[in-house]
Amino acid sequence: MATCDRCGEQESMPYQCRLCGGTFCSKHRLPENHDCPGLDEWNDPGGVFDSGFDDSVNQSRDGDGGLAAKVPFDTGPGGVFGYFRGNVSFALLAVMWLMFVVQYAVAPALGIAPNTPQWFNLFTINTTQPLAVWTWVTSVFAHGGFGHIVLNSIVLYFFGPVVEKRIGSAKFVGLFVVAGALAGLAQVGAALVMNPAWYGQQLTQFTGSAVLGASGAIAALMGVLTVLNPNLRIYLYFIIPMPLWIATLLFAGYSIFVSTAGGGIGAGGVAQFAHLAGLGIGVLYGVKLKREGERAPNQLQFGGGPGGPGGPGRRRP
Repeated sequence: MATCDRCGEQESMPYQCRLCGGTFCSKHRLPENHDCPGLDEWNDPGGVFDSGFDDSVNQSRDGDGGLAAKVPFDTGPGGVFGYFRGNVSFALLAVMWLMFVVQYAVAPALGIAPNTPQWFNLFTINTTQPLAVWTWVTSVFAHGGFGHIVLNSIVLYFFGPVVEKRIGSAKFVGLFVVAGALAGLAQVGAALVMNPAWYGQQLTQFTGSAVLGASGAIAALMGVLTVLNPNLRIYLYFIIPMPLWIATLLFAGYSIFVSTAGGGIGAGGVAQFAHLAGLGIGVLYGVKLKREGERAPNQLQFGGGPGGPGGPGRRRP
């Protein structure tokens, strides 16, 4: 028996969609019946929809081809980037690791050593220049060390595809980048409220705050799933089974406790407030999706858990 990703019904003979990879009952097996994001991303690389008599088909597909049709690469099944059709979460994962190489290999080779003011101004949202717009994006994909990026990568690998299948690739990218940027800005903004003199000052061991990492974005994914299916079973540290709503409460409770009793919003070099902001954004977006009738699977395959979001976006003390 399998569970339909759309309606949650048990199905003894399930259907697997070739476009999005989801599992569906007979009622929702057709792409148009489960709002398949692949319908918006199929760019007809082989001319399947070309009748040979009317050019209006190709013209229509070019205008409405979705995210995949707008990129300058062949994202069709036979193209080099075909794997990323409907798998943008893995593409974001690849961008994170490419950014990691830029941070710790390319930048030092160009004379920009890690943890220097110039390095922070490229890869982090910080109190020196919080309005540097490029850092709102680079900070989401940059990370503070190998353990940091590995932890976030694991959670994105498991949670990302589940959310992407429900909301589509374009909305998924928007949620990930916007939530990650807003979470970082929330952390730095809170730091400036408490220490206004930090604005514009060069980061030192004693002054300033800087944030980087995908933890805020991943916390948003966790919030979306918690609203859509609070009883989704996950495996904390791949061992302890629990419903997602409990894991989310533990995650939020830990961040709140550490922030209030353990040394402030950046206790332990961890951007606790960014985690809470990202989670809040995800919950609000999940409520919006639920009102629109979105559903989530009843079970997350292969486990995963909130340990990743617990591996936080870094901050400079």
